[in-house]
Parts: sequence; C-alpha cells; structure tokens
Amino acid sequence: MALRTPHKRALVAGGTGHVGSAIVERLRVEDWAVVAAGHADGDLRTTAGAASLASNALEELGGLDLVVHAAGDGFAPKPIEDVTEDDWDAAVDVTAKGTFFLAQAVAPALRESKGVLLILEDVASFQAWPSFAAHCAAKAAQAMLTRVLARALAPEVRVCGIAPGSVAVDPGQETRRAAETLLERIGKPEDIADAVVFLAAADFVTGTTLVVDGGRLLKSAGGGGP
Repeated sequence: MALRTPHKRALVAGGTGHVGSAIVERLRVEDWAVVAAGHADGDLRTTAGAASLASNALEELGGLDLVVHAAGDGFAPKPIEDVTEDDWDAAVDVTAKGTFFLAQAVAPALRESKGVLLILEDVASFQAWPSFAAHCAAKAAQAMLTRVLARALAPEVRVCGIAPGSVAVDPGQETRRAAETLLERIGKPEDIADAVVFLAAADFVTGTTLVVDGGRLLKSAGGGGP
C-alpha cells in the first residue's frame, strides 16, 4: 500500500450532509485522505459515540491532521411557546455537546500532529432569530467552544470556526435569502469548502471565526433573520 502524504489526514464529522459532502470532495481534490462520517459512524450526542468515531478514523488513517465538525441537528422553526425539551436537546446535543466531546476525543491525535480543528458554526450565533431559539442558543454555545478549545489546545492545535450564512436554502427561498446579503446572492457548499481549505493552511490563525455569509451580518446589523 502506498504511504499517505504527511499532514493530509482528515475526519469530517457530518461529512455525508449537504455542506459536509462538499468539504469532503474538496479535501480529496487537495489530496487529503478523508473519513467522511455520518450519524451511523458515531452518535455525537454521546461521549461513547464521539470516541468511537474518532477511534475508527484513527484506525483507518493512522493519525489525524484535520478534524472538521460539520454535524448538526434541531434546525426547525417553532414559536417560543411551542419549543419542547426534545426540541432543545436536538439542537444542543450534536451542535454543542457533540463539538466538545468530539474535540476531547481527537485532541491527543491533533496534539501529536500539531493539527487543526475546524468547527462549522452559523451566523445564528450572532443573530436573534425568535423562530429558531434553541438553534441560536446552541450555535452561540458552539462559537464560544471554538474560543475555549483554542485556548485549551494551544499551542499544538489550532482551532477555528466557520460561520456560514445562507448556503443550504429551501427551494423557492433563493431570491429572498439572496436579498438579505450585500452580494445579492446565496452561497454554495463549495464556498464553505474553500474556507476549510484556507483555514487548514493558515498557520497563524486560531481562536477566531471566519464568517462566510456574503455580507448578510453587515446588511442586517445583527438583527435580521428567519
């Protein structure tokens, strides 16, 4: 078997989803060996699931130089008065809890390789969307974890966030969502993949979030949203 190129081993949690698949495809084009993990490969709502996902990736790749947390759940609009405990748990478990315990599981391997952890956040962490209260709260917690983990894992591991704007939109919503941005268009999953490749190579960047939203936050001044 041919030896893999050093510093080119990646795990993408949520790598079977719409955006995650684009990240996996782009990394493979860039000659990364990638494990694309979906829910069946490890339930990030549990510490055991996160540990299993990490262990399987390490066994397949022999090490990890990049981990991307692109998994998420609980993105469903509901009025505040209708949000249930199950709704809250669905939003928080994979997004915040899963981010932390996956980071915990992969930290030793990333420390060894002086690798990178990238966390897919959301502009929802900066905006107050009444119809997505649990999602906004979960994403805000995740954004704080980016900073906490960057401090905890430094100097060996860089940790950065990527906050997409309107990328995966419902059919028929393209014109409305495009009008919310300064660039007057919606994004593509490939735009997020570009950000992953950039941050994976940006050796002096850690503890920060790259917003990839076409200027949506600036146009809305932090108050708009679904």
